[in-house]
Amino acid sequence: MIREELDRRLAEVEEKLIGIERTRDNRIYLLCDAENVYSICQFLFDELALRFVISSGVDAEHCFEVLHHFSADACGCVVTVKAFIRDRAAPEIESITPLIPGAEWIEREMHDILGIHFKNHPNLQRLILHDDWPQGVYPLRKEVQL
Repeated sequence: MIREELDRRLAEVEEKLIGIERTRDNRIYLLCDAENVYSICQFLFDELALRFVISSGVDAEHCFEVLHHFSADACGCVVTVKAFIRDRAAPEIESITPLIPGAEWIEREMHDILGIHFKNHPNLQRLILHDDWPQGVYPLRKEVQL
């Protein structure tokens, strides 16, 4: 897929987006609310056949962000779905693991260290924190003092 075709196809999900940011010629960020993340990722993975790379989580100023990174290998472009979770008291987002099984462990890691609940995840047991780590304490949240 060439870059022009990728740009044209991304317009198909524009109504589900808050916006699109292009930080460099080969980096595209699709900004969305948490409730749209699954359908956008499904479009990228199933319809555009982009390769899932990794996901990451951020404790931002007024929300949590979950970023799902995809690669359009043919044109050397990385497309990131940046989903905003605005409920800091009970952060929750749809899991992409049913769509992309390779996302299971990174979602478990974000659950462990940021306390983000991934709806419909098949196994949200702890992955990296020890079993005796205190419940409800998430080491990568800004308010946690270790």
